[in-house]
Amino acid sequence: MTVCIFASSSSRIDNEYSLAAGELGKLLADAGMDVVFGGGGIGLMGRLADSVLSNNGSITGVIPGFMKEEGWDHSGVTKMIVTHDMGERKRQMFALADAVVALPGGVGTLEELTEAITLKQLGLFKGSIIILNTQGFYNTLIRFLEELIDGQFLRFEHKGIWQLASTPEEVVGLLLKNEPWIHDPRSIAKI
Repeated sequence: MTVCIFASSSSRIDNEYSLAAGELGKLLADAGMDVVFGGGGIGLMGRLADSVLSNNGSITGVIPGFMKEEGWDHSGVTKMIVTHDMGERKRQMFALADAVVALPGGVGTLEELTEAITLKQLGLFKGSIIILNTQGFYNTLIRFLEELIDGQFLRFEHKGIWQLASTPEEVVGLLLKNEPWIHDPRSIAKI
């Protein structure tokens, strides 16, 4: 199984998030799961990659050329794919992934997570989407998604698109279960 990780590149955030990213990297490597991520060398992305590598795991970075030119890439990953732009980066990451996990992050991570949810809603991505809610980071987003359901912008069934985990151990448990959502997502895509 290849797991796509979306995560922060900020190096200024609370250390608890970094500890969780490191633990997740170790657990994924120990479980024999391959990882694909945004290719960054700092923040949660860098911590995750360092942990996967130090535990003999395989990790592929996917980074736009301009970010590589800025020196934002992780130099030690198993494989680095350089793309023309951000859109191609995401398409590559989704194409390689059997599942998606979102760690805490900024607007880039939020955009990647919501695209994953949209793709699954339309039946264009079939894998698990797991949100690692370290220290309740995603509580506000989850409340907002529930408001979308309450306001009928999403169907109640769409709540099954994503799964919440409080710890890295829960993430790996959900990945191993790999529970399907619904057979034909497009049958309920139209409200």
